[in-house]
Amino acid sequence: MNKRRIQLKTLGPIVKRLFLAYKLPCIIVIICLILSAMSNIAASIFIQQIISVIETAMKNQAGSKELFTEISPKLFQILIQMIVVYGCGIVSSIVYNQIMAVIGQGFLNKIRLEMFQKMEALPVKYFDRHLHGDIMSHYTNDVDSLRQFVCQSLPQCISTSLSLVFAIAIMLTYSVWLFLIVVIGATAMLLVTRRIGGNSAKYFMKMQISTGKVEGFIEEMMHGAKVVKVFSHEEQAKADFDKINAQLFLDTKTANHFSNILMPILGNIGNIQYSLISIIGVIFYVLAVPNVSITGISAMSMSIIIAFLPMSKQFSQSVSNLSQQVSMIAMAMAGTQRILDLLSEEEETDTGTVTLVHTSLENGVLVECEGRSSSWAWKIPNENRLVPLKGDIVLKDVDFGYYPEKIVLHQVNIFANPGQKIAFVGATGAGKTTITNLINRFYDIQNGQILYDGIDISDIKKDDLRKSLGIVLQDTNLFTGTVMENIRYGRLDATDEEVYEAAKIANAYDFITRLPNGFNTMLTGDGANLSQGQRQLLSIARAAVADAPVMILDEATSSIDTRTESLVQRGTDQLMKGRTVFVIAHRLSTVQNSDCIMVLDHGRIIERGSHTDLIAQKGTYYQLYTGAFELE
Repeated sequence: MNKRRIQLKTLGPIVKRLFLAYKLPCIIVIICLILSAMSNIAASIFIQQIISVIETAMKNQAGSKELFTEISPKLFQILIQMIVVYGCGIVSSIVYNQIMAVIGQGFLNKIRLEMFQKMEALPVKYFDRHLHGDIMSHYTNDVDSLRQFVCQSLPQCISTSLSLVFAIAIMLTYSVWLFLIVVIGATAMLLVTRRIGGNSAKYFMKMQISTGKVEGFIEEMMHGAKVVKVFSHEEQAKADFDKINAQLFLDTKTANHFSNILMPILGNIGNIQYSLISIIGVIFYVLAVPNVSITGISAMSMSIIIAFLPMSKQFSQSVSNLSQQVSMIAMAMAGTQRILDLLSEEEETDTGTVTLVHTSLENGVLVECEGRSSSWAWKIPNENRLVPLKGDIVLKDVDFGYYPEKIVLHQVNIFANPGQKIAFVGATGAGKTTITNLINRFYDIQNGQILYDGIDISDIKKDDLRKSLGIVLQDTNLFTGTVMENIRYGRLDATDEEVYEAAKIANAYDFITRLPNGFNTMLTGDGANLSQGQRQLLSIARAAVADAPVMILDEATSSIDTRTESLVQRGTDQLMKGRTVFVIAHRLSTVQNSDCIMVLDHGRIIERGSHTDLIAQKGTYYQLYTGAFELE
């Protein structure tokens, strides 16, 4: 029970966000709900008034003509009141439904936007530790459950609760005795709802989590479809899917089992209550038992009994309606909790103050300029000075672990002078890519220091730091759009001519011009209509158009054939002129012209030097180069 209370509190922030975002419309909706609830409960009042008028007239008049004359004006007056009340109820229902349609979709639009903005602010480690399909589930299943709550369950709960309050007040005004029967029936309904509805809520929450797991697994299988086919892993994939799908089936079946038996039980309790009120009301009327109400003691009239019956029925229906929302509220709680978990994730912190600016020389003095120039500098606000960006990168005694208790880099020292090409070689898992992830601050180090032109990179704003780095990853990522747009992703303000030049540098120009629409060819599905090599060439062109002072090439030519590799090598050599370059490669032929080659093993640099020096040492690099053993 305590757990359920805690979960119910998760809806509080969402309701608060909704009210703050749409304060005036929400107030109008609440007013309309009050009017609608009052009009719904008014039927029993009008029934009681009509029967009371007829009952009183029948006692005073013997003839039917006199009876009609007596009751006609009063019935006409009641009829006018009914028209006015029901008219207000209809208008109120139309107004609040129309407003809720706007509020609901507008609020969900804001939530999705907030979630996406939050996701863009999260560190890389968040995506490394969560299934992408599960993250996608936040935008589909979780938001959909929230939609049902905001657009359906919340207005329904408010309206039904108001109807219950009005019904209780009127029933107490009519008869305390008959109301006690309603209380007994309502108590039974609440006990059933707590028992059965609680189980239903628990499994609906489990269902939401299982749905995220299923979507995560499907996304994983779709992304790795070729691997599954190549290794004939279909049967094992089916078995794994059957397992998590069976759990989703079990959670969904159990949740709906409890949900489906709840309404029939509540409905029959309401029928029993209705019958008891009819029997006891007639007994009280026949035996002339004094009727007790909050307004006093009087005789039990037939008008009160007849009016009380539909009101008790409506009361039971209202309790049932609230109980019916248990499943939707449970799904909303689960979805909301997952959404709030995402929104409460720790964002990528950035305490840096040093920014990257374009500069020019005026009278021999380096000054910041408004437009784009060929030179860059670090702007240090506290000292009000500019430090020319040279690409001097130093790692001093760096220790790092993706988890604090498991260090993967030990006492790493690297000195990359401006314009040098530094290569990292070593077995998979040696720490090559990890070093580049530290340079661009995808992760922060545990110990040591990383200096960029003499400035600690923790003092540099991350956006500006990454603007100074051009990166080509082993796994290419192309986006839905034209070839031109994908290359321009490296620098959005690049001109068409600059894009063409970048494509030529990467030796991608020729194959692009042979595409159906050249640079305007549309790419979809992560560039599925291109070969792996062509996709990699576009990735290199993207880095080229960024024109960053420092380049990081992480297995950039791993998917390119030997002939194309030689062409790209010449292009990248041109691209690397005057730049500091870090290269990660398994093909040692691509790093022979490096100024310094560093051999890593289990997070430690065990050898360093030029190709000639390392060959002369006849150590690990020599063994790798001569094939004594191979990289794994």
